[in-house]
Amino acid sequence: MDDYLSTDYKAYITVNCDHMASGKIIPRSFVWEDGRHFDIDKVTDIRPAASLKAGGAGLRYTVIINNIPAFMYLEEDRKVTRWFMERKKGKPP
Repeated sequence: MDDYLSTDYKAYITVNCDHMASGKIIPRSFVWEDGRHFDIDKVTDIRPAASLKAGGAGLRYTVIINNIPAFMYLEEDRKVTRWFMERKKGKPP
């Protein structure tokens, strides 16, 4: 991954999502930095929030992946909208 797209704790990811007529965006799956594909079993919460660990803010999605809760963030920075997840330094979620 390009250095400008990552930090020690922030991983920008490719997300497959549904855009509802209501304007709501629902993530369905994502591709991790190393190319692995993960399906999202369920979205349990969507709220504005900041990532205290990785920095950045936006809509925080609480998702269930293989029965494990995780956070995904949809951030808008300088009119660029993109998804990221927190990671342990150098490790996947």
